[in-house]
Amino acid sequence: MLRTTLAKTLARSPIPIVGARSATTLSSDIFKPLKYGGKYTVTLIPGDGIGAEVAESVKAIFKADNVPIDWEQIDVTGVGASEEGFRESVQSLKKNKVGLKGILFTPVERSGHASFNVALRQELDIFASLVLIKNIPGVKTRHDGIDMCLIRENTEGEYSGLEHQSVSGVVESLKIITKYKSERISRFAFEFALKNNRKKVTVVHKANIMKLADGLFRRTVQDMGAEYPTITTNDMIVDNASMQAVSYPQQFDVLVLPNLYGSILSNIGAGLVGGPGLIPGCNIGREIAVFEPGCRHVGLDIKGQNQANPTALLLSATMLLRHLGLDDHADRISKAVYAVLAEGKVRTPDLNGTSSTSDFTRAALDKMEALY
Repeated sequence: MLRTTLAKTLARSPIPIVGARSATTLSSDIFKPLKYGGKYTVTLIPGDGIGAEVAESVKAIFKADNVPIDWEQIDVTGVGASEEGFRESVQSLKKNKVGLKGILFTPVERSGHASFNVALRQELDIFASLVLIKNIPGVKTRHDGIDMCLIRENTEGEYSGLEHQSVSGVVESLKIITKYKSERISRFAFEFALKNNRKKVTVVHKANIMKLADGLFRRTVQDMGAEYPTITTNDMIVDNASMQAVSYPQQFDVLVLPNLYGSILSNIGAGLVGGPGLIPGCNIGREIAVFEPGCRHVGLDIKGQNQANPTALLLSATMLLRHLGLDDHADRISKAVYAVLAEGKVRTPDLNGTSSTSDFTRAALDKMEALY
């Protein structure tokens, strides 16, 4: 029986709380890694594109704060599609139980190439993706008052990877939805809502067209909702949900979605609050937790230019610290990051600034020193 909770993973929201609720915690039986010699060993997968640069930012800030973590770095890449690095990553995560990960590139052109991001979640059954989308003080956007959590089923749906060409010019792609995995992600979503004083769970679907597959997902979430009478359950068709997200995002609280719709809505949500460089996230299984930016952008176009915003990976890393019970370190680092953003003097190009990744890292280090 797994022994711990992810309550401490997030215990205080990695998104600043401005007259709002704490946004955290999940299942009550998530495994907590063991500590060896006073330190945790954490798998680090920098990823492709900007991954190495933003991972260096995390390492520098963790070192400055004397965070008791030893990194086991695996330099796997999706560019060359080598299986060796992928298998090494899987074994490292199985051993360490916790990881920090950048995004791995998946080429569109090459047929038959599996996404290492998807394969990792399926191999390790990291079934729940949690993305936290909330306005950040100092980052002005069109909408205020956004505070929503996207909970995405990570291991099936259109991402099942079951495609074939039956005859020349005809391709069949299978979308797999199972009752078991729909119940599992539904329970996860309602438990999250209950433990974080959230009031509504919205299931996003396309059951008007995919009556069996999305119908099963929708019905399963609704049935689960009956077990949580203090939480309102409603549903919304995915195309309407996309429109509503950009016109009236304040209506949403917790959203639970199949895989593809979760990918779409998390990108919309990122655009609402300032872009993919700001959005933290994590992926949770029953034994393994992997923390990564909530909006899965590789950034190949700015690789090596020292322009990337490290905020998303830094905040994901503070979620990891809470998961390990290292709340003091998480507080110091997250407060410093938010102080830099609130002050507005150091802005990377994605936020219409001219500062570099290194500039942002130095500013965060200065804030940590000033605050503590």
